[in-house]
This record gives sequence, C-alpha cells and structure tokens, in this order.
Amino acid sequence: MKVDAFVTLFLAQLAGYFIGGIPFAFLVTWLKTGRDIRTIGSGNVGATNVGRLLGLPYFFLVFLLDFAKGAGPVLIAQYFARQGTLPAAEFLPAVVGFTAILGHLFPIYLGMKGGKGVATAIGVLLCLTPWATLVGLATWILIVLLTRMISLGSMAFAIAFAVAHLVMTPTPWVREQWPLTLLVIVLALLILIKHRANFARILAGTEPKISLGKKKVETDTTPRP
Repeated sequence: MKVDAFVTLFLAQLAGYFIGGIPFAFLVTWLKTGRDIRTIGSGNVGATNVGRLLGLPYFFLVFLLDFAKGAGPVLIAQYFARQGTLPAAEFLPAVVGFTAILGHLFPIYLGMKGGKGVATAIGVLLCLTPWATLVGLATWILIVLLTRMISLGSMAFAIAFAVAHLVMTPTPWVREQWPLTLLVIVLALLILIKHRANFARILAGTEPKISLGKKKVETDTTPRP
C-alpha cells in the first residue's frame, strides 16, 4: 500500500475516533442534572443508564445521538469512496466505522472509559451491512420485549448480526468483502466482552430490567457494579 493510502486511512481513523468518542450520555446527563453519569446508576456512559435515570425519552435521545455518530462518519466515508479519487477508498467506510466505535468504547474525552458501543455499532453496521443489521435489530427487539433486559438484547444482537452477515454474504473473505467481514466479527466480540459483567448478573438473576414508565433522577450517587 502506498504512503498516500496510509495517510488517507490514518486521517480517516482519527476523524472516526474523535467523532465516535463524543460522550453524548455524559453531556445530556450533565446538561440536564449537572451530574456525572459515571457516578450514578450503573456508571455506564450509554443510553440505557441515561434512560434508567432520566426516563425513556432520554434513552431514545442518547441512543439516536450515539447512532448518528456511528452512521454519520461512515456515510461521509462511503461518499468519498464512491468518488474513486482517494487511495484505499474501498477500505475507508469499514476503517472509519471501526474507529468510531472504538471512540465510543474508549473516548479520550473521558479518560478512555466509555459505553458499550451498541448504538454506535448499529449506526455503523446499518450503513455497511443493512440486511444483517436488520436481522440483529429484530433479534434485539424480540429479546428486549420478552425479557425487558437491554443487555441481553444487545448480546443477542451481536451474535445475530454476525451470523446473518456470514450467511448472507456468499464470499465474505474476498478482497471487496474481507474488511467488512473482519469488522463484523471484531465488533460482535467487542460487544460481548463489554457485556461480560451483565452476563454474570443475568446468570445470578440480578440484572436490572427496563421500565416503560417515566423515571425520576436517582439521588444515590454510589456507582453500582
């Protein structure tokens, strides 16, 4: 790969990371309450924790913002890739999508401690592999409705979209497809790893369930595991 291709990919990685790292859960909670989301509720910097604290409308607000910071950079990268004027253009969307998710998981703005990446991953994947992502979303909705556990739905989503992508892609490891296939597998593993504590709580029967009602902000500032 030529030097200019490396430069292009490097700059794309930086852009994806810094956009993906914008901590919307932290910002929304701070603007609404003046408090640090990392010190209340589960301590997770994500839509689920915000929803438990502030209510369902704020869950959807943060979810959509996290979704957008994944989808937006990928759509821009796809636009430039279609122009065919940039080196390594075929790799740009997958690279930008991956680093956007890494930014959410490990944001420099919050000392590298971010959320679990599901909403941002959905934004990225819906642009890159829409049908497999829709299978994952359908699985997520079904599991959440049946169990009222967003964490379990997120883990099911990770497995479902990865399997769906491999099944729906006839040749997943050819040159045109392998960056996306690798991205799908790595993202699924990252989502599962980030939810390992939730999995332990599910097995122990202590994982919290969502409520459809509006909820007031909690007054207990002690982080829970």
